[in-house]
Amino acid sequence: MTDLVVVGNGPVAHRLVEQLPERGHQGTITVLGSEPRPAYNRALLTNLLDGTLEPEVLTLPLLASRVRVRIGVTATGIDRAARLVCADDGEIYRYDKLVMATGARPRIPDVPGVVTGTGQLAAGACPLWTIADCGRITGDRVVVLGGGVLGVEAACALRRAGREVSLVHPGPYPMDQHLDETGGRLLAAQLMQLGVSTHLEHNAAEYRPGALVVDDGQVLDADTLLLATGSTPDTGLARDAGLLVGNGVLVDDLLRTSDPRIHAIGDCAEHRGAQPGHLGRGWEQADVLACLLTGGGGRYSGSRTVLRARITGTDVAVIGSPDRTDGELVTLSDRGRGRHARLLLRDRRITAATLIGLPEATATIGRLYEQNRPVPSDALALLLGTTPGRAGTVELPGHAVICSCNNVTKDTLIHAWRRGCRDLPSLAEATRATTGCGRCVSEVRRVRDSMEAA
Repeated sequence: MTDLVVVGNGPVAHRLVEQLPERGHQGTITVLGSEPRPAYNRALLTNLLDGTLEPEVLTLPLLASRVRVRIGVTATGIDRAARLVCADDGEIYRYDKLVMATGARPRIPDVPGVVTGTGQLAAGACPLWTIADCGRITGDRVVVLGGGVLGVEAACALRRAGREVSLVHPGPYPMDQHLDETGGRLLAAQLMQLGVSTHLEHNAAEYRPGALVVDDGQVLDADTLLLATGSTPDTGLARDAGLLVGNGVLVDDLLRTSDPRIHAIGDCAEHRGAQPGHLGRGWEQADVLACLLTGGGGRYSGSRTVLRARITGTDVAVIGSPDRTDGELVTLSDRGRGRHARLLLRDRRITAATLIGLPEATATIGRLYEQNRPVPSDALALLLGTTPGRAGTVELPGHAVICSCNNVTKDTLIHAWRRGCRDLPSLAEATRATTGCGRCVSEVRRVRDSMEAA
């Protein structure tokens, strides 16, 4: 019998706890979640901004009845010697094993006026980190501060919802930490075409409710200032408990912290120096730890990351590390049609890729990379989506997995569609497709569209 306490109730913690009863875990399982609502998929928040999904669709499935989930409860301290977790509900929770899945916190920029003298965010300024944050975005004029993945997704979603959107970003082009210059310039042009006013290579100089002053003197009207300025692993609880902390809580290949009774997974954990921020990495860690906690073997040796921005009308994917330069380079640029690809190969296998406006190639290349399979001899045909047997959606066999997070096949989606699930929310509810990392949304939509057109 092992009494387990999990601190955190996000999608990574949920994935772990969901598996434990199925794997035969013996003992109590208690989950402490600081938000006053059941677990939901934070990765899909931008889909709420344009109405693509409703909030209830983000809610994750109920856990087994014997799992005790305490929502609205924040862990305040850990007594490692006595193996106790103290919480703000006045309760003390005993553990044999403790899992920290505290995630990350939004990084608040050091811009005059954003934070008040009492340490609170100024009126009209908010991050995009929770469902509640989505409800704080008010008015017709929104300034998005930060042009990373979240900032770009949010700007596009808000613009599609009819808002007047300005994007302020210090880099030379959006997503400059992920894209090469050609791809970044192409994305910037597509944002402008969508109607997003971009202010690149500029910093925020001052905020006052209703307006953001840019460093060149421009004053941007802002009913809401949306802070998309990065995140920081939430390590305060671990640090206070005396665990070793770097950028995140340091863990080994068994996902153990410096205390072997305490594990850490997801965005709060640092494994071999890998940067947090990829939900897929947290999912894989949860899978490995579920096996370890129920007597199985295995180690976590790292993840093959695939980042896919959720931007309707523009498919943007970054596969592997964008900083890699070793290997055979294959590029394709078609600015007129909004397409760009940069593919890096070693021994005919993909080590890194950047893809814009190439959804069929993205689906194929993503799977080749995840499975570490060699690419076809005609790499250009692969990028153009003309390789026979490519892994698009309509052409895929029925057993092909569309949503890898929840192992949802094309046949499963088709059967759900035939049972009357004709839109994305109902397909998600019936099959759980899109409720993981969210990067299969466009592929699920294409399966649905192909069925409607048949």
